[in-house]
Amino acid sequence: MSWGKRNRLYQIVNQRDNRCLMLAIDHGYFMGPTHGMEFPHEDTANLIPYIDSLMLSPGILSTCIDPQTRGIGWVLRATGGNSVLDVDIDDEGLILEAEEAVRLNASGVAVSIYVGAEHQHQTLLNLSKMINDASKFNLPVLGVTAVGKRLSDKREKRYLSLASRIAAEYGADIVKTYYCEGFEEVVQKCPVPIVVAGGARLDTYRDVLELTYNSIQCGAIGVDMGRNIWQSEYPAAIIQAVRAIIHEGANVKQAAEMVESLSTEANRRKPRFSISDEDNKISSVH
Repeated sequence: MSWGKRNRLYQIVNQRDNRCLMLAIDHGYFMGPTHGMEFPHEDTANLIPYIDSLMLSPGILSTCIDPQTRGIGWVLRATGGNSVLDVDIDDEGLILEAEEAVRLNASGVAVSIYVGAEHQHQTLLNLSKMINDASKFNLPVLGVTAVGKRLSDKREKRYLSLASRIAAEYGADIVKTYYCEGFEEVVQKCPVPIVVAGGARLDTYRDVLELTYNSIQCGAIGVDMGRNIWQSEYPAAIIQAVRAIIHEGANVKQAAEMVESLSTEANRRKPRFSISDEDNKISSVH
């Protein structure tokens, strides 16, 4: 692996322990202004100090993130072409070229694959094309094992092992996938590091902390969380507790105590708009 690629990977993954806390704010590429992330610049301001890297779309990077920001990596969403108004979201193409990602000073790019979906073939070719193009620039590629609506029941060991291994076989440098029962087997069968997706918002803080802890115990290098952070009542509290599990070896009890102590008025999320049942429904589909 070239120096340039290793350097970019260490912008995504903390070099001190080879673990990663990534904050996902790329949901708007198909969900639009998801509640909790209506104003990305403001909604990430109190979270960025605690993360290793940020996963986001090219347009949000160039319009909402201060170019003077240092100390974290950028993983740019490279696939899209759909919205929550579609029957499903697996009909994706590439929306970003590797060369443009380098111009944006990206640490890496993320490509979703929909194994077993109607458009499986084209999404796998999206990953292949990006890996080949990114290799010209020593740019890391994150392979995302997405599921969509029709595959929502596929968050289980056999499917995730299949999808994760395929992404690694194509040449992804890191795989982002879901946690499941028997997850240690998914990790063992994937020859590249795995980051666990937070997915739709969980019921309690403890659920979020247990997901993080169990993922690390099973061999994942970290998590990439979005809605479970910035849709929570106290985003800065939960993200610090998640960080403590990943980088400081905290257990669930210790992390839960941290959330409780940090759940102050200063850390409370300030809702700006009313949220309808339909908003919540759309936000929880994927």
